[in-house]
Amino acid sequence: MLFRQLEYLVALSRERHFARAAQACYVSQPALSEAIRKLEEELDVPLVRRGRTYEGLTPEGERIVVWAQRILADRDALKDEVGALRTGLSGRIRIGAVPTATGAVSLLIDPFCAAHPLVTVDVQADLRSEDILRRLQNFEIDAAVSYLREDVAENFRTVPLYQERYVLLTSAADNLGRRTTATWAEASRLPLCLLTGTMQGRRVLDELFAEAGVRPTPRVETDSVAALFAHVRTGRWASIVPHAWLHVFGIPPGMRAVPLIEPARTVTIGLVMTAREPGSVMARALTEIARRTDLAAALERLPDNSVSQ
Repeated sequence: MLFRQLEYLVALSRERHFARAAQACYVSQPALSEAIRKLEEELDVPLVRRGRTYEGLTPEGERIVVWAQRILADRDALKDEVGALRTGLSGRIRIGAVPTATGAVSLLIDPFCAAHPLVTVDVQADLRSEDILRRLQNFEIDAAVSYLREDVAENFRTVPLYQERYVLLTSAADNLGRRTTATWAEASRLPLCLLTGTMQGRRVLDELFAEAGVRPTPRVETDSVAALFAHVRTGRWASIVPHAWLHVFGIPPGMRAVPLIEPARTVTIGLVMTAREPGSVMARALTEIARRTDLAAALERLPDNSVSQ
């Protein structure tokens, strides 16, 4: 059995198409098909349901893919570990992030890159929290910055980073924009642009609105926090954004960021990794940086609203 055969099988499982899997592996489709056929012969089980087109993996194939992902992840972790012992940490780390936390990820990556100058970073942003956990389990990313829900803390290793809190982003000319605070009930009556309902960040907002006894009816929904800022800038819409994003865009001209109260609840954002040992040397190095970096302090103060006037 060759590592390359396992890579082909994992790629086929991911791409669900022989030609796309071959392209992802930089080989011809016949070469990929033949390697998988030989793997089937060696394991003495059918791995792929073949017809006129790709019809999916067999039950045996689905189980073998899980083992293949583990074996390939351990191989990569071993190579990284040996490389780190010989010349220092090098290679590529893959970090996933939910949209609401993407603006804070740079505050973690900056000290990480300073400590490990030979490492390159691949940030996979705007992922749903469910997709992040799946990618971690499938070894498609090394670590993630996401919501630390109860089920996450139970099944993964986590490092709390900061408390996500929320502000009403609105026009400086709006009545609420001239206030020092606003309530969730007041915000619900504005023409809102919010994240889509399938995203964890939006579900958190809906819980807070429900706690205030209201239910928002946004006219515009998007999967991008940057798009929320763009819509508010038109002057037609208001939005609710995580305070961490104000440290990326500041408070754009003509806008105000008003802290939300009643309730004034926060949600924990943290670093998430698989619980397997010894695990990825990249993830361990990022964990050390996360424990030494005070993201909460860096994000604590809101930018001065006066800059937008």
